[in-house]
Amino acid sequence: MKEFLYVIRGGQEKYETNSPEQMQKHMEHWQRWMGGLAENKQLVGGQPLMTEGKTLIDGGSKIIDRPLAEGKELIGGYLLIKAESLDHATDIAKGCPSFEYGCSVEVREISPME
Repeated sequence: MKEFLYVIRGGQEKYETNSPEQMQKHMEHWQRWMGGLAENKQLVGGQPLMTEGKTLIDGGSKIIDRPLAEGKELIGGYLLIKAESLDHATDIAKGCPSFEYGCSVEVREISPME
């Protein structure tokens, strides 16, 4: 199997306006989905990301402290999964609970380092 990265973007506006009950339901959906990936031995790892970060430019000589992009460009988290192909990884991504919040999921194959 190959490894793939899901980059999950956007949805922050809708996420912040949910009630605690809606948030709980959403988290349960995540637990079920990721539990299924783990059970199928497809889940490698993943985490939500904080909104603050640093950007290094010019070979690391300049560091910009800032909140990262907002709205549709905000990267809210990532997942690493195993799949047979890019198409297979894309099909798996269709079940991502983040679509409930209008997010996008970018699917990228990880190039093996040999």
